[in-house]
Amino acid sequence: MSNLSIKPLADRVVVEPAQAEEKTAFGIIIPDTAKEKPQKGTIVAVGNGKKDEPITVKVGDSVLYGKYSGTEITIDGKDYLIMRESDIFAVL
Repeated sequence: MSNLSIKPLADRVVVEPAQAEEKTAFGIIIPDTAKEKPQKGTIVAVGNGKKDEPITVKVGDSVLYGKYSGTEITIDGKDYLIMRESDIFAVL
C-alpha cells in the first residue's frame, strides 16, 4: 500500500480507484472517451470515525462505491477519491 501524506477526518476514507477496462471480453479496445468511470477501488487511508459510529473498513480493503461518489483529488500525481464511509456499498 502507498504511504499517503493525507489523513482523512471523521468517517471519511481515501480510495484508489481501479483502472478502467482497456478491452472488452472479446478483445475490442475501448477508446478513452468511451471508458466508464470505475466503481471499484482499494482503501488507502481511513479516518478515526465518529464518536458513536466507528469505521468498519480498513486500509487494503477492496470496495464497491457509487458511480458519482466522492471527491476526486490528486496527490503526488496519482488520482484518488475521498468519500464518506456511507458512500461505500460493499467490501469485496
